[in-house]
Amino acid sequence: MPIKLAFVTQFPIDIDRPHGGVEAVSVNLVPALAAYSEFELHVITLCPDTITESTEKLESTTIHRIPKPAGSELINALKKGKQLIEGKVKEISPDLIHAHDTYGIMVKDLNMPKVFTVHGFIYGDTLLANGKFNVLRSKIWKIIEKSSWRKQPNIISISPYVRERLTGVTKAHIFDIDNPISELFFDLTREPRKNVIFTSAVISPRKNVIQLVKAVKILVDRGVEVELRIAGGVVDQDYATQLMEFIALNNLQQRVILLGRISTQEVQAELCQAAIYGLVSLEENSPMGIEEAMAVGVPVVTSNRCGMPYMVKHGETGYLINPFDEYNIANKCELILNDSKLARKMHLKAKQLARDLYHVEKVAARTIAVYNEVLAP
Repeated sequence: MPIKLAFVTQFPIDIDRPHGGVEAVSVNLVPALAAYSEFELHVITLCPDTITESTEKLESTTIHRIPKPAGSELINALKKGKQLIEGKVKEISPDLIHAHDTYGIMVKDLNMPKVFTVHGFIYGDTLLANGKFNVLRSKIWKIIEKSSWRKQPNIISISPYVRERLTGVTKAHIFDIDNPISELFFDLTREPRKNVIFTSAVISPRKNVIQLVKAVKILVDRGVEVELRIAGGVVDQDYATQLMEFIALNNLQQRVILLGRISTQEVQAELCQAAIYGLVSLEENSPMGIEEAMAVGVPVVTSNRCGMPYMVKHGETGYLINPFDEYNIANKCELILNDSKLARKMHLKAKQLARDLYHVEKVAARTIAVYNEVLAP
């Protein structure tokens, strides 16, 4: 009899347009896990884009889509969504649960073998968001998240930064496994356009995109023919307004291209033409954008905080910068843009590291090893 696995996570209807890192991880990892014939894979997800519960087959995987109840993520994690997810998991009666992100909170009370992947810290993201009572909401999320960690028997940490945050809070068995990148990224051929900087970041204060645009302004003032291409939807309208005002005020309309939310194939095309991948976020654990850029061999300029310093080797695969200092960002970008030999060395080193750490088949094998250890008698 196959081992029945409930993979409880965010999972998009359109797998070519995952929204955020957790959906991207799920889209990459699920087919790789399904290749292991000893497992019967069931994906369970709350879906905001459907009005009726549905079950569908994606190759050898069964996907259970449950209409997402109205209300905040907090309410769903604790009440409405939690009840629906618990009910579906009990109905499937799996041998093992692998929960991701807020779904770990939803399944924490189920008395079944469990693995929980911590993708991020909602309380940290909430603190950086605009809106009312963000400080209070951050404190509430912090209590809820830490309480969930304490109840988890097994946790997958996607970064040493995550492990640091978990230390002293939980007694869970912690496994270190990076997020997976599709093998398609490793097979791409780069043809970089001179002085193109690409970022895949939603428009929000946490992603700090305006600071990257300010760095572009500095480069333009120095006479660099630079182009910044930003792929990501607007999640904070006030911040987006500030961004557009800065672009207009500094006549950067031809230098900063807002692509909006794009497909995985379009991301791949952007990375193939990019000279640099830039991400100057204020809070990240193990951003998929950096992993994808490294898999393609694009030098990365990113923040020297949170999980990002564990991903980029300063001076070898890119540069770590102060995300509050646009001159520091501009200077490091200019170093790469002006030195083709350096850019080539960074390209080769990044691809090598990415294949060892992030290739989906290697991540799937490590994940299956965790499942087997958890289920061992």
